[in-house]
Amino acid sequence: MKRIVSSFAPFICLILLAILKTPGKSSSPSFRHSQSGSQTVSGVDRSPMDFALSSDGRIALTANAGADTVSLVEVNAGRVIAEAKVGKRPFAVALSKDEKLAVVTNQFSDSISILSVSANNLRLEDTLTVGDEPRGVALSADQKFAYVAVSGEDEVVVVDLRARKIIKRVEVGEEPWHLGLSPDGKRLVVGGAKSQDLTILNSATLSEEYVVKLRGHNVRHIAFSPDSQWAYVPNIAERGRPVTKENIDQGWIVGNRLSRVSLTEAGPREAISLDPQGKAVGDVDGVSTSPDGKILAVTAAGTHEALIYHLPLPFVAYGGPGDHIDPDLLKDASRFKRIPVGGRPLGIRFLPDGKSVMIANYLSNSLQIIDIESARITRTIPLGSAETISLARKGEAIFQDATRSFHEWFSCNTCHAEGNTNGANFDTFNDGSYGTPKKTLSLRGVVKTGPWTWHGHQKSLRQLVHDSSIKSMQGEEPTEAELDAVMAYLQTVDFKPKAKVETTAGLKRGEAVFNAKGCNACHAAPYYTTPAVYKVGLESPDDAFVGFNPPPLLGVGARSPYLHNGEARTLEKVLTEFHRPSQLTGKPDCTPTELKDLVEFLRSL
Repeated sequence: MKRIVSSFAPFICLILLAILKTPGKSSSPSFRHSQSGSQTVSGVDRSPMDFALSSDGRIALTANAGADTVSLVEVNAGRVIAEAKVGKRPFAVALSKDEKLAVVTNQFSDSISILSVSANNLRLEDTLTVGDEPRGVALSADQKFAYVAVSGEDEVVVVDLRARKIIKRVEVGEEPWHLGLSPDGKRLVVGGAKSQDLTILNSATLSEEYVVKLRGHNVRHIAFSPDSQWAYVPNIAERGRPVTKENIDQGWIVGNRLSRVSLTEAGPREAISLDPQGKAVGDVDGVSTSPDGKILAVTAAGTHEALIYHLPLPFVAYGGPGDHIDPDLLKDASRFKRIPVGGRPLGIRFLPDGKSVMIANYLSNSLQIIDIESARITRTIPLGSAETISLARKGEAIFQDATRSFHEWFSCNTCHAEGNTNGANFDTFNDGSYGTPKKTLSLRGVVKTGPWTWHGHQKSLRQLVHDSSIKSMQGEEPTEAELDAVMAYLQTVDFKPKAKVETTAGLKRGEAVFNAKGCNACHAAPYYTTPAVYKVGLESPDDAFVGFNPPPLLGVGARSPYLHNGEARTLEKVLTEFHRPSQLTGKPDCTPTELKDLVEFLRSL
């Protein structure tokens, strides 16, 4: 976390004053019914994660993570005309071609909501449970099916929208965030955020055609060339070097990339580097192609900007693309523009005229329209927000702000994605030494599960936040007010709400195995951790501290890879190779049946 500048003044104010106020006397959420019959919510930040846009650009639907709603926006009038309550933390939304139906994913409800759409109304029609933490969604070319990226299950779920039931589950890469259907309707492309790849599926059969490695984590939105030849995706690249200022600015810690993958045949990914040395871009997320395929637009959420690129671009496959943006591209304003938008821009779409883009801005609670030629915001459509900016909201803005790292390369959110983990290893000094890279720990429930770091040597979470600011981020000293804000935000980063799980015989047996093998000695309920430090046989002589503090097991099923160095890709591998009961507790190792039941229990936590 960087430059937590003196007080919240200049930069934080620039971001947070953009957060639009909703009239009202209370910041507590309240619901009312509009004349059209849809539910609206007042007094809370909408925090749009993404949006869907009609083919004529007339209406937009936003997935409002902060309010648990979807908003129907009349673009030309610049106003919200309806709002509907859905599940917890809506992540993405898809709109049918006839504009009569919408599907939204509810990340923390493990469900999708199906809504009917009319000229001035949204109505919740049905809710279907699909699996752990659904994120991206797309509709089939004939609009009969919804494809849902279920990130906690590493699956794409196919939902029959007429029968309102799941008809198929397809295994894909680890933690799929976004997916997309090519313009010709022939291929479904799924991005694996932790497996660092794109899976290309035949949309007719949903069989895997090929997988392309991207060589970096944080695989985000997917866009296509109009001719269906290419899929474009932002992601990061990591080199695993010690986190020093020199290595940061060389692009050897986190580099931001725009990758493309051929949809006509299997081949390597091609990529361009997006970072100017000395003033990088941070947390690339959204991507869109212009209707004529000549322009690419990307959001950099951490540096609060839109990036505009005119093709052709110097994409490189093997041996590249280098650590910094191509010098010729950097100096050519007709080919590359950086447009400040404030807040936290995420999803982005071109409007039908190809001259403007629309952005879902999470922190400013708005949709923004940017003119490409003039490189400026021409319109802002407010979605609604809290009456006052809370301390936790200020802390969230700090957490997501890449300008606080040395030369803007990354934010806290880069590694602790959405307060969780991106699954990558980084060689920071928070464990007391360089040369001992560790997997990024999840921050879910972090205020409840001290001590902190893999070694459990840090007894103060506030001190750890401070140290991360100046050591991991290589930023400036945080003020006490800024530490207060980040601590308030971390209080809101809780474990994902527990889904209703049917208690099966296997679950009961698995819990019995967990206790019988002595796993509960180190991983004790309710968070399935303890404050002690243990030697587990995986220690390195280069570690500054001896032993490990057991991380909480709540949500462990969706937290691969495992162990302090990410060496184990599956829970089965952890339990049969690295954490065998005979090695740790002196109990007999699991039989195949016991292992199956134990893993079922762990995945249910």
